Amino acid sequence: MRYSAGQMVDIHCHILPGLDDGAESLEVACAMAEMAIEDGITHVIGTPHASPTYRFVPALIKQRRDQVQARFEGRLILSTGCDFHLSFENLQDIRHDPTRYTLNQKNYLLVECADYSIPASLDHAFHEMHLAGLCPIITHPERNPLIRTQPARLFNWLRQGCYAQITAQSLSGKFGSLAREAAEHWLDAGAVHFIASDAHNVTSRPLRLKETFDRVTKARGEDVARALLVDNPLAAFEGRPLPYVPEVADDAGKDGGGAHAPRRRKRFWIF
Repeated sequence: MRYSAGQMVDIHCHILPGLDDGAESLEVACAMAEMAIEDGITHVIGTPHASPTYRFVPALIKQRRDQVQARFEGRLILSTGCDFHLSFENLQDIRHDPTRYTLNQKNYLLVECADYSIPASLDHAFHEMHLAGLCPIITHPERNPLIRTQPARLFNWLRQGCYAQITAQSLSGKFGSLAREAAEHWLDAGAVHFIASDAHNVTSRPLRLKETFDRVTKARGEDVARALLVDNPLAAFEGRPLPYVPEVADDAGKDGGGAHAPRRRKRFWIF
Protein backbone atom coordinates (compact mmCIF):
# COMPACT_ATOMS: atom_id res chain seq x y z
CA MET A 1 0.00 0.00 0.00
CA ARG A 2 1.33 3.44 -0.92
CA TYR A 3 0.94 6.08 1.72
CA SER A 4 0.77 9.80 1.16
CA ALA A 5 2.89 12.33 3.04
CA GLY A 6 -0.01 14.77 2.64
CA GLN A 7 -1.61 14.12 6.03
CA MET A 8 1.28 14.84 8.37
CA VAL A 9 0.78 16.15 11.89
CA ASP A 10 3.41 18.31 13.61
CA ILE A 11 3.19 18.10 17.41
CA HIS A 12 6.18 20.35 18.22
CA CYS A 13 6.40 23.77 16.59
CA HIS A 14 7.13 27.33 17.71
CA ILE A 15 4.74 28.95 15.24
CA LEU A 16 2.79 31.18 17.62
CA PRO A 17 4.12 34.73 17.26
CA GLY A 18 5.88 36.83 19.86
CA LEU A 19 5.88 34.28 22.67
CA ASP A 20 9.40 32.83 22.69
CA ASP A 21 12.35 32.33 20.33
CA GLY A 22 10.04 31.12 17.56
CA ALA A 23 8.00 33.23 15.12
CA GLU A 24 8.80 36.89 15.71
CA SER A 25 5.60 38.26 14.22
CA LEU A 26 2.20 37.34 12.85
CA GLU A 27 3.62 37.66 9.35
CA VAL A 28 6.34 35.10 10.08
CA ALA A 29 3.78 32.79 11.71
CA CYS A 30 1.60 32.98 8.61
CA ALA A 31 4.57 32.29 6.35
CA MET A 32 5.32 29.21 8.46
CA ALA A 33 1.70 28.09 8.13
CA GLU A 34 1.81 28.47 4.34
CA MET A 35 5.02 26.47 4.30
CA ALA A 36 3.36 23.69 6.31
CA ILE A 37 0.36 23.53 3.98
CA GLU A 38 2.58 23.37 0.89
CA ASP A 39 4.56 20.57 2.54
CA GLY A 40 1.49 18.41 3.17
CA ILE A 41 1.00 19.09 6.87
CA THR A 42 -2.64 19.20 7.98
CA HIS A 43 -2.34 19.72 11.76
CA VAL A 44 0.14 21.84 13.73
CA ILE A 45 0.39 22.21 17.49
CA GLY A 46 1.95 25.50 18.56
CA THR A 47 4.17 24.66 21.51
CA PRO A 48 5.83 27.74 23.00
CA HIS A 49 8.37 27.25 25.77
CA ALA A 50 7.08 27.04 29.33
CA SER A 51 10.30 27.94 31.12
CA PRO A 52 11.87 30.47 33.48
CA THR A 53 12.98 32.42 30.40
CA TYR A 54 9.59 32.51 28.65
CA ARG A 55 6.46 33.12 30.68
CA PHE A 56 3.65 30.73 29.85
CA VAL A 57 0.29 32.55 29.65
CA PRO A 58 -2.51 30.29 28.31
CA ALA A 59 -4.90 33.16 27.53
CA LEU A 60 -2.26 34.94 25.43
CA ILE A 61 -1.28 31.69 23.72
CA LYS A 62 -4.92 31.06 22.77
CA GLN A 63 -5.21 34.61 21.44
CA ARG A 64 -2.14 34.16 19.21
CA ARG A 65 -3.40 30.79 18.04
CA ASP A 66 -6.78 32.28 17.13
CA GLN A 67 -5.08 35.06 15.14
CA VAL A 68 -3.18 32.59 12.99
CA GLN A 69 -6.04 30.09 12.71
CA ALA A 70 -8.41 32.79 11.45
CA ARG A 71 -6.21 33.26 8.38
CA PHE A 72 -6.06 29.54 7.56
CA GLU A 73 -9.52 28.24 8.41
CA GLY A 74 -10.26 25.16 6.33
CA ARG A 75 -6.64 24.83 5.21
CA LEU A 76 -4.74 24.03 8.41
CA ILE A 77 -5.81 22.90 11.89
CA LEU A 78 -3.84 24.74 14.56
CA SER A 79 -3.90 23.84 18.23
CA THR A 80 -1.81 24.62 21.31
CA GLY A 81 0.42 22.93 23.84
CA CYS A 82 3.85 23.77 25.19
CA ASP A 83 7.51 22.84 25.35
CA PHE A 84 7.45 21.93 29.05
CA HIS A 85 10.67 22.60 30.94
CA LEU A 86 11.22 20.61 34.11
CA SER A 87 11.45 23.52 36.53
CA PHE A 88 10.26 23.28 40.12
CA GLU A 89 7.51 25.82 39.46
CA ASN A 90 6.21 23.96 36.41
CA LEU A 91 6.16 20.62 38.21
CA GLN A 92 4.20 22.17 41.07
CA ASP A 93 1.70 23.89 38.77
CA ILE A 94 1.04 20.93 36.50
CA ARG A 95 -0.29 18.99 39.49
CA HIS A 96 -3.15 21.47 39.78
CA ASP A 97 -3.95 22.16 36.11
CA PRO A 98 -2.24 19.70 33.73
CA THR A 99 -4.27 20.43 30.59
CA ARG A 100 -3.04 24.01 30.39
CA TYR A 101 0.28 22.49 29.28
CA THR A 102 -0.73 19.41 27.29
CA LEU A 103 -0.97 18.95 23.52
CA ASN A 104 -4.37 20.10 22.31
CA GLN A 105 -5.39 20.02 25.99
CA LYS A 106 -5.52 16.21 25.98
CA ASN A 107 -3.18 13.78 27.78
CA TYR A 108 0.18 14.06 26.03
CA LEU A 109 2.88 16.43 27.31
CA LEU A 110 6.09 17.50 25.57
CA VAL A 111 8.92 17.43 28.12
CA GLU A 112 12.33 18.98 27.49
CA CYS A 113 15.30 17.84 29.58
CA ALA A 114 18.05 20.32 30.37
CA ASP A 115 21.36 19.95 28.54
CA TYR A 116 23.44 20.44 31.68
CA SER A 117 21.87 18.01 34.18
CA ILE A 118 19.50 15.07 34.50
CA PRO A 119 18.36 15.05 38.14
CA ALA A 120 17.84 11.74 39.89
CA SER A 121 14.34 12.95 40.80
CA LEU A 122 13.31 12.94 37.13
CA ASP A 123 12.25 9.29 37.29
CA HIS A 124 9.89 10.16 40.13
CA ALA A 125 8.58 13.20 38.25
CA PHE A 126 7.69 11.01 35.28
CA HIS A 127 6.05 8.52 37.64
CA GLU A 128 3.87 11.27 39.09
CA MET A 129 2.89 12.41 35.60
CA HIS A 130 1.78 8.88 34.77
CA LEU A 131 -0.26 8.69 37.98
CA ALA A 132 -1.95 11.95 36.93
CA GLY A 133 -2.95 10.38 33.60
CA LEU A 134 -0.33 12.20 31.54
CA CYS A 135 1.81 10.66 28.81
CA PRO A 136 5.21 12.41 28.74
CA ILE A 137 6.93 12.77 25.38
CA ILE A 138 10.67 13.40 25.75
CA THR A 139 11.59 15.97 23.12
CA HIS A 140 14.64 15.72 20.87
CA PRO A 141 16.75 13.44 23.14
CA GLU A 142 19.18 13.00 20.23
CA ARG A 143 20.13 16.67 20.61
CA ASN A 144 20.76 16.38 24.35
CA PRO A 145 24.45 15.55 25.01
CA LEU A 146 23.75 14.05 28.43
CA ILE A 147 21.06 11.69 27.13
CA ARG A 148 23.29 10.71 24.21
CA THR A 149 26.00 9.64 26.65
CA GLN A 150 23.54 8.02 29.06
CA PRO A 151 21.09 6.26 26.72
CA ALA A 152 20.09 3.80 29.43
CA ARG A 153 18.22 6.64 31.13
CA LEU A 154 16.15 7.22 27.98
CA PHE A 155 15.35 3.53 27.54
CA ASN A 156 14.34 3.22 31.19
CA TRP A 157 11.92 6.14 30.72
CA LEU A 158 10.46 4.43 27.66
CA ARG A 159 9.94 1.21 29.63
CA GLN A 160 8.32 3.34 32.32
CA GLY A 161 5.75 4.47 29.75
CA CYS A 162 7.24 7.65 28.29
CA TYR A 163 7.60 8.29 24.57
CA ALA A 164 10.35 9.92 22.49
CA GLN A 165 10.19 12.57 19.76
CA ILE A 166 13.14 13.36 17.52
CA THR A 167 13.57 16.46 15.38
CA ALA A 168 13.15 16.04 11.63
CA GLN A 169 16.27 18.05 10.81
CA SER A 170 18.39 15.83 13.06
CA LEU A 171 18.14 13.14 10.39
CA SER A 172 19.61 15.49 7.77
CA GLY A 173 22.54 16.45 10.01
CA LYS A 174 21.31 19.95 10.88
CA PHE A 175 22.22 19.44 14.54
CA GLY A 176 25.51 17.66 13.90
CA SER A 177 26.72 14.14 13.28
CA LEU A 178 26.28 12.97 16.87
CA ALA A 179 22.61 13.95 16.90
CA ARG A 180 22.07 12.32 13.51
CA GLU A 181 23.78 9.09 14.56
CA ALA A 182 21.79 8.91 17.80
CA ALA A 183 18.52 9.54 15.96
CA GLU A 184 19.30 6.85 13.39
CA HIS A 185 20.38 4.37 16.07
CA TRP A 186 17.29 4.92 18.19
CA LEU A 187 15.02 4.65 15.15
CA ASP A 188 16.55 1.24 14.48
CA ALA A 189 16.09 0.34 18.14
CA GLY A 190 12.37 1.14 18.02
CA ALA A 191 12.87 3.91 20.57
CA VAL A 192 11.24 6.73 18.59
CA HIS A 193 7.49 7.39 18.56
CA PHE A 194 7.26 10.81 16.89
CA ILE A 195 9.16 12.95 14.41
CA ALA A 196 8.36 16.67 14.60
CA SER A 197 9.72 19.85 13.05
CA ASP A 198 10.49 21.92 16.18
CA ALA A 199 10.23 24.75 13.67
CA HIS A 200 11.10 28.31 14.74
CA ASN A 201 11.08 30.24 11.45
CA VAL A 202 11.04 29.85 7.65
CA THR A 203 14.81 29.79 7.13
CA SER A 204 17.09 27.89 9.51
CA ARG A 205 14.32 26.01 11.36
CA PRO A 206 11.51 25.59 8.78
CA LEU A 207 8.11 23.97 9.22
CA ARG A 208 8.71 21.09 6.83
CA LEU A 209 8.36 17.32 7.26
CA LYS A 210 7.93 15.80 3.79
CA GLU A 211 11.66 15.43 3.13
CA THR A 212 11.94 13.51 6.39
CA PHE A 213 8.88 11.38 5.54
CA ASP A 214 10.59 10.42 2.28
CA ARG A 215 13.91 9.80 4.04
CA VAL A 216 12.35 7.47 6.61
CA THR A 217 10.30 5.73 3.91
CA LYS A 218 13.42 4.99 1.89
CA ALA A 219 15.40 3.71 4.88
CA ARG A 220 12.74 1.97 6.97
CA GLY A 221 9.56 1.66 4.92
CA GLU A 222 6.34 3.59 4.54
CA ASP A 223 4.68 1.92 7.53
CA VAL A 224 7.27 3.39 9.89
CA ALA A 225 7.23 6.81 8.20
CA ARG A 226 3.46 7.02 8.49
CA ALA A 227 3.50 5.81 12.09
CA LEU A 228 5.98 8.50 13.19
CA LEU A 229 4.70 11.43 11.12
CA VAL A 230 0.98 10.75 10.72
CA ASP A 231 -0.62 8.04 12.86
CA ASN A 232 1.08 8.54 16.24
CA PRO A 233 1.04 12.36 16.04
CA LEU A 234 -2.67 12.35 15.12
CA ALA A 235 -3.40 10.00 18.02
CA ALA A 236 -1.62 12.38 20.39
CA PHE A 237 -3.48 15.33 18.88
CA GLU A 238 -6.79 13.57 19.54
CA GLY A 239 -5.81 12.12 22.91
CA ARG A 240 -5.89 8.45 21.84
CA PRO A 241 -3.50 5.58 22.58
CA LEU A 242 -0.63 5.40 20.10
CA PRO A 243 -1.10 2.76 17.40
CA TYR A 244 2.67 2.26 17.01
CA VAL A 245 4.72 1.46 20.12
CA PRO A 246 7.64 -0.88 19.35
CA GLU A 247 8.93 -3.20 22.05
CA VAL A 248 12.05 -2.00 23.84
CA ALA A 249 14.50 -4.85 24.33
CA ASP A 250 15.59 -5.64 27.89
CA ASP A 251 19.22 -4.85 27.07
CA ALA A 252 18.46 -1.72 25.01
CA GLY A 253 20.49 1.30 26.04
CA LYS A 254 23.29 -0.66 27.71
CA ASP A 255 25.59 -0.39 24.71
CA GLY A 256 24.41 2.99 23.45
CA GLY A 257 21.09 1.94 22.01
CA GLY A 258 20.57 -1.79 21.77
CA ALA A 259 19.35 -1.78 18.18
CA HIS A 260 16.89 -4.49 17.27
CA ALA A 261 14.09 -4.99 14.80
CA PRO A 262 11.09 -3.06 16.15
CA ARG A 263 7.73 -4.77 16.28
CA ARG A 264 4.31 -3.12 16.08
CA ARG A 265 2.05 -3.53 19.07
CA LYS A 266 -0.61 -1.48 20.77
CA ARG A 267 -0.20 -0.08 24.25
CA PHE A 268 -3.34 1.03 26.03
CA TRP A 269 -3.50 3.56 28.84
CA ILE A 270 -4.47 2.54 32.34
CA PHE A 271 -5.54 5.43 34.55
